[in-house]
Formats: sequence, structure tokens, C-alpha cells
Amino acid sequence: MTLSTRGLGAALLAGALALVAQAPARAGDEAEVKDFLLDNGMEVVVVPDHRAPIVTHMVWYKIGSADEPPGKSGIAHFFEHLMFKATANHAAGEFDRAVADIGGSNNAFTSYDYTAFHETVTPSALEQMMGFEADRMRNLILTDDVIKTERDVILEERRSRIDSNPQAVLDEEVDATLWQNQPYRIPVIGWMQEMEQLNRTDAKAFYDSYYRPNNAVLVVAGDVDPGAVKAMAERTYGKIARGPDLPPRIRPVEPEQNTKRTVTLTDARVSVPSFSTQWVVPSYHTAKPGEAEALDLLAEILGGDNHSRLYQQLVVKQGIASEAAAFFQGTMLDATNFTVYGSPRGDAKLSDVEAAVDAEIARIAREGVTDDELERAKTRYVRSMIFARDKQDDMANMYGSTLATGGNVKDVQEWPDRIRKVTAGQVKAVAARYLVFDHSTIGYLLPQQQAGN
Repeated sequence: MTLSTRGLGAALLAGALALVAQAPARAGDEAEVKDFLLDNGMEVVVVPDHRAPIVTHMVWYKIGSADEPPGKSGIAHFFEHLMFKATANHAAGEFDRAVADIGGSNNAFTSYDYTAFHETVTPSALEQMMGFEADRMRNLILTDDVIKTERDVILEERRSRIDSNPQAVLDEEVDATLWQNQPYRIPVIGWMQEMEQLNRTDAKAFYDSYYRPNNAVLVVAGDVDPGAVKAMAERTYGKIARGPDLPPRIRPVEPEQNTKRTVTLTDARVSVPSFSTQWVVPSYHTAKPGEAEALDLLAEILGGDNHSRLYQQLVVKQGIASEAAAFFQGTMLDATNFTVYGSPRGDAKLSDVEAAVDAEIARIAREGVTDDELERAKTRYVRSMIFARDKQDDMANMYGSTLATGGNVKDVQEWPDRIRKVTAGQVKAVAARYLVFDHSTIGYLLPQQQAGN
């Protein structure tokens, strides 16, 4: 789901980001978080945290792979790479060196719904970081040589990350099957044959359309004063002219799904078989009140951690699975997916694991969950999100990903109360309504010798 440019091991995991993005604020912090607009339309969120003399600075653009023009898959991720090239004011690599010289870190990532750039530095360097980011927002120098060189980089990235990885290949095929109409069916990195054709004209059009202050959210989390951050933002980002108003982000609507589909990949490099089952479900942005929160808690109860039903039943009690889990990817602009997955252990068969997972889902849809089980899940879930706030970059991600997908600061701050209000009946209802086996997409990853079994 999420691709990072230079140093892909640091890429954010989409499932984890979906959880962290809805995390609550620590007690007493709500009043300190400030949210304001610059005159050019750029939204700014400041999350003070004075525990350590560091600050995380993130710029979130409301543009991701799902917004790409038809036939130009991969342009959002490609442009993330291009943002690290020379500008009219700074040579290529100068930004990176400035960050390294002060012992900081920087990177970027692209997902379906947004592209984000981030630096973690000392507070004294914050305005310098703002200056660099503001500069490359509008002053990139895009030559044919720059385009060709970086296009070769992303093509090699696809070969190494996707084409040489059986699990990644299967994931792409499952996505293309799960989503019949939504652009989420197209991989973030792009299809190879379209990536090969990306050119300077494509890049320039993309840059001029989307890399504008009125299409961006600035999040600053750390040892800072909101008033000082506002003044710095006005001196840097505030100098950039507002771009043309962008049309609403209206994408093709997913049709009602009425079939069960399976995707199977066999590969000699696979040693342990696995499966995943996915359903199209509403996200926090598209759900009816309470539904997304209920789906979050359903995922927690069903397969969130080693206290979950799947882990206790399949791994601990029956001993047939090496892993079994569930997750709900809530922070998406449009509909999203609910996923369960598992792998067998020892002599157990994959079909046994799949049947046991299905049985637990059917039991919740039929009988629901107990009030005690739900309360324990709420406590675990809310506490885990509070603990996530111990990292500044997680705090910045909470607000950035929410605001980039149609939410606001209030949504982040009120999330714990909404979670606490979910009833056992709501959890049962979303399980029965959305986790329908005849409307699912199943992916099987099998060792070569299992072909035909």
C-alpha cells in the first residue's frame, strides 16, 4: 500500500498506519493541538510535545496513486522520487546533506490517497526544513535527463520489490480482483508497461496540478510553540501562491459485489502456504456512524493480537496455525478492505486453517461477542493507540493521514469516545453484514509442489 522512496525498509506499513492514524490524544493534549489555515489555503496542524528537544515536520499532499490519470499508473510515486532533485535554489542532494549535517533524518512515502514528506530534526532547524520543503513545492527543475534517470530507478524498484517477490505479486493480483471499479485495484508503484512510458510532460502536468499549498497539510509535532510555528510557516510556505482550486476527489464507485473469487499463485520459492480472505467494507470516511469503529473492534477481537480469537483458537489451542490474524484498514478516502489471513503449522493443512478462520467469523456473525470480550478489546485497543503517541512521527501520522483523507483534528481527538460507545450488537451487525463468504476474494500462495492440489 505504501511505498517509500530512498530506503524502502523504512516504508510505513499500511495496516499499522491505518491503526495509528485513528489514535487518541493523550489526556490534556487536546487543548494544545492547534489547527489553522495560511492565506494561500495550506492547512497547518501543530502538536506540541516537549519531552525531548526534537521535532517532526511533515508535508502531506492530498494526491496518491488512486488520483492518477488513466494510463499513467505510478506517476504519484514517481513524482515522490523527483521531489528530491535539484530546484532553482538548491542543487540535487543539498537538502539531504543539510539534514544529515545536523544528525536528522528524512524520507517520504506514497500511498493510494496521499504523498508525504518528512524530516525529524532539532527545533532550531525547523524553519530551515520548512524553507527546503516550500522551495521544492514549486521550484523543481525537471529535465529529460532527470526524468530518464529516476524512471530507471522506479523500474528497478518494481522489479526488486514486486516482480521478484511471490507474496507481492499475489497481493497485486488479489487487489486487482477485489476491486472491480475502484482505482485501488491499481498498484501504488504502477504497472510496468505504463511506468516505462512516464515522461517529462506527464511529470510537469502532475506537479503543476497537485503540488500546491492549497492541496497540502503541514503537520509539526514536537518541542515547539504553536505561535512560533505559525510565524515560520507564514515566512516560508506563506510566500507560495495559491494554486487553482482542485475539483472534488470523486472516483469511480465500487459496484455491489455478488461473487466469491479466488486467486492462486504457486511458486518454487514459497516454502509455507498461506491464504488471505478480503471483503470490501466502508472506511472511516465513508461509513455510517459507528460502523468503522465497530469494524476496528471486530478486527481487534477476531485477530488483533495474541489475545484474539484467531490466535487463541488456531495457534494456542488447536496448534494448527503458525499465524492467524485480521486487520481493518480504516483510513482510506473511499471504501476499504477487511482482511483475515493465516498459515499452517507442522503437518496441518492450509484448508484446515482456512476452515477454522471461517468458523470463527461465522460464529461472531451468528452469536456476536460478549460484553466482557468487547470491553477488554476496547481497553487493549485504546491503550495501544495511546502508547503509539510515544513517538513523534506516529503523532504526526495520526493527524496527517486523517486530514489527508477527509477528516479533521476533531475526528482524531474524539476517536476514543466513539470507540468506547460501540456495542456488542454493532460488532455482530458489521460482521454479519460485511463478512459474507459468498462476496469475498481469497488469495492462495502455494509451494510449487502443491499446484493442482
